[in-house]
Amino acid sequence: MTSPAVPAERRVPEAVHRRRWAILGVLMLSLLIVVLDNSILNVAIKTISTPAPTGLGATQSELEWAINAYTLVFAGLLFSAGLLGDRLGRKKVLLAGLVVFGVGSALAAQSGSPAELIAFRAVMALGAAFVMPATLAVLMNVFERDEQPKAIGIWAGGVGLAIAIGPITGGVLLDHFWWGSVFLINVPIVVLALALMLWLVPDSRDPNPGRVDPLGVVLSIVGLVLLVYGIIKGGQLADFTNATVLATIGAGLAVLAVFVLFEKRSDHPSIDVTYFKNKVFSAAIAAIALVFFALMGVTFFSVFYTQSVRGYSPLHAGLLLLPLAVAQMVFAPRARLVVDRFGNKAVCTAGLLTVAAMLAAFTALEADTPIWILEVIFFFMGAGMAHIMTPVSVVIMQALPREKAGSASALSNTFRQLGGALGIAVLGSVLSTAYRSGIEDRLPPTARHQAGESIEATLGFAAKLGVKGEALVAPAHDAFLHAMHVTALCGAGVAVFGAVVVALFLPGKAPQEQREPGETELVTADKADQ
Repeated sequence: MTSPAVPAERRVPEAVHRRRWAILGVLMLSLLIVVLDNSILNVAIKTISTPAPTGLGATQSELEWAINAYTLVFAGLLFSAGLLGDRLGRKKVLLAGLVVFGVGSALAAQSGSPAELIAFRAVMALGAAFVMPATLAVLMNVFERDEQPKAIGIWAGGVGLAIAIGPITGGVLLDHFWWGSVFLINVPIVVLALALMLWLVPDSRDPNPGRVDPLGVVLSIVGLVLLVYGIIKGGQLADFTNATVLATIGAGLAVLAVFVLFEKRSDHPSIDVTYFKNKVFSAAIAAIALVFFALMGVTFFSVFYTQSVRGYSPLHAGLLLLPLAVAQMVFAPRARLVVDRFGNKAVCTAGLLTVAAMLAAFTALEADTPIWILEVIFFFMGAGMAHIMTPVSVVIMQALPREKAGSASALSNTFRQLGGALGIAVLGSVLSTAYRSGIEDRLPPTARHQAGESIEATLGFAAKLGVKGEALVAPAHDAFLHAMHVTALCGAGVAVFGAVVVALFLPGKAPQEQREPGETELVTADKADQ
């Protein structure tokens, strides 16, 4: 008679293990509102750019800042937020972040000018920075290692769900309410998430947390803001040789260089640069940054294509993004199975090449192209992204010990947001520069600066001219389509570069399971049950 097999030792307390899937649901709800906000805003961009009382009359550069004020603060604070979660407890940080995000959303809904909207979006980002890394860190502490890839796949699928719900919700709200409703909708979701989190989610922390690095945080934010401001300003002026533009970009790069040197010498860095000595880890971080660089740039210009050129309403424009979201929801949870068969290198390389091909396919889109072609492009783009996000998230999260889950999650999300912010800044500036060069000759000299900044500015100027302005509509559409094609090719080039990086450095097959070198202290309300 043989004795029964002894089950592998659990690191997660049984009381927590039993409700792990319910906890994942609550974490995805928290993630949902953070991602939902940006996907809703993408649909509302055109409305916000419309003059009052319909919108705020925001210029293209102000729209870019409304997005980038969020992403820059978010990215700049993510790592410190992850460290605070490791130190104070991830549940506490999650709850505080949700409260700040909800307050910021309510204030953003009441903005009276583009400047106020930009400021309140920064407040929202402050809260979101504490939510995003904590969700993934809690996930790593309530699932055993063998279930983590599946849980991360479902978590990544939640991004696809938000991409689906956001534009449709935004379209419905804009059809029936004022533009501020796209931010106010966050408040009831925050209240629900807070209630469920207090009930279900356990707290966890790192027993040996790092110290907070305030100087590093300040240097990173200042450097990024200067760099992105310079890029956006260059696009606004259509002149990257302008002295102010060059000085601002140069100052941003200099501050970021000082930040890296400071972090290398600090005994409590915001970002431990020694993590990047691991080529696999670095390649995974680069892949997630580059794919979001391409994605955020595309979603920025696709909104103007569907609404300004094709004439779709915000709701219809949101529905057009469904194939992208559906593909992510379908493929993200299953990507781990493909990785098991073909390895990270093959799957991620194929995913990035698919994204690159779909970006290049945007060059085939004209004002009268059958809309189903755009739907096919979005679907395959979503499928490609799903086969990048899940594998690289698993690589990043499993590269560090479990007690450093907050740091690993923060690094992943920091570079995801940095990629997105730079994508909007760089590709948005390419779009603006290419558009201005194509429309300027058709505009009166006195109106070229303001009316030539974006297609919405041109169409707004044409509307003021009445019948005489109708002659500007077709040239504006043509100039925008040319600018979109140039921008899409730039995005495709970035995705191809990402494919080369992962093909060179990601492993050809999933690494062997390894025992982690540390334990995480799991603090729960049900210790009596353990």
